[in-house]
Amino acid sequence: MNKIFLLLEQSFHLDHININTKWKQHGVSIAGGNGNGNQLNQLNGPQSIYVDDDHQTIYITDYENDRIVRWKYGAKNGQVVAGGNSEGNRSDQLNSPTDVIVDRKNDSLIICDRKSSRVVRWSRQKDRNGETIICDINCWGLTMDKNGDLYVSDWKKDEVRRWKQGEKEGTIVAGGNGQGNHLNQLHCPTYIFVDEHHSVYISDCDNHRVMKWMKGAKEGIVVAGGKGQGNSLAQLSNPLGVIVDHLGNVYVADRDNHRIMRWCKGSKEGSIVVGGNGEGKQPNQFNYPATLSFDVHGNLYVVDHNNHRIQKFEIDLDENF
Repeated sequence: MNKIFLLLEQSFHLDHININTKWKQHGVSIAGGNGNGNQLNQLNGPQSIYVDDDHQTIYITDYENDRIVRWKYGAKNGQVVAGGNSEGNRSDQLNSPTDVIVDRKNDSLIICDRKSSRVVRWSRQKDRNGETIICDINCWGLTMDKNGDLYVSDWKKDEVRRWKQGEKEGTIVAGGNGQGNHLNQLHCPTYIFVDEHHSVYISDCDNHRVMKWMKGAKEGIVVAGGKGQGNSLAQLSNPLGVIVDHLGNVYVADRDNHRIMRWCKGSKEGSIVVGGNGEGKQPNQFNYPATLSFDVHGNLYVVDHNNHRIQKFEIDLDENF
């Protein structure tokens, strides 16, 4: 099992990443970056990625192209592995997918097919058609814990549910108390992360904060933002992707501030990891970053949504050692 981020999803462990770790401030485009379009060397409004270290590959939700693209490290073109047959809700179609993870046990992709209001499973072996595993859900983000339970955010119901295999309804693990900004409420939850203790971290987008709901809790704890919408180091503006390390430090895509932030556990404000240089398309800028991930070496990957590219930021060894 990989040491860093993702399935079966837990907080990532990487010995040489700590609160002092720095990344090079200029990213390199490793997928897309050739304008918006539907050619195999292009992306159109990508939303999220899954880093598959085992196969030296990333999976990308190519939102406006209604497809999932697999992009091997160093490749100039991607390969469509799900959808790509125009928008729709047939079994061979997707409609604005927002998240994808790999279920290694079943050798399949699990996809949040947002505008089709469903979660679909797509085999990595026979990938012409997907299978709907959850329907009638306004999903945005999803993840899986070490037991194989699936967690899905519902941005319209303002809740996160856990789905054990075979369940039809799922169990509310965060929110579900109507839309609002109280500690027991959410307002447009998007991306989520589950740690090894089954605590759920949620990008509470329209409340401009990241919440932590411990297993069995009746309300959450603010772990990033929560000071209103803004661009100070104590604020977030429509945060999206979130990852938490084994020390409890929160990494979040601060979308409207065009930056990636790190909030150390218990801190009242965050620090800028990369970006924060205004909206733009230079290597040190973003245009609405959506999500982030890490590979096994600790390199940082950012989905640069409106620049239609995936940016890689290497660990700055000169700064760290």
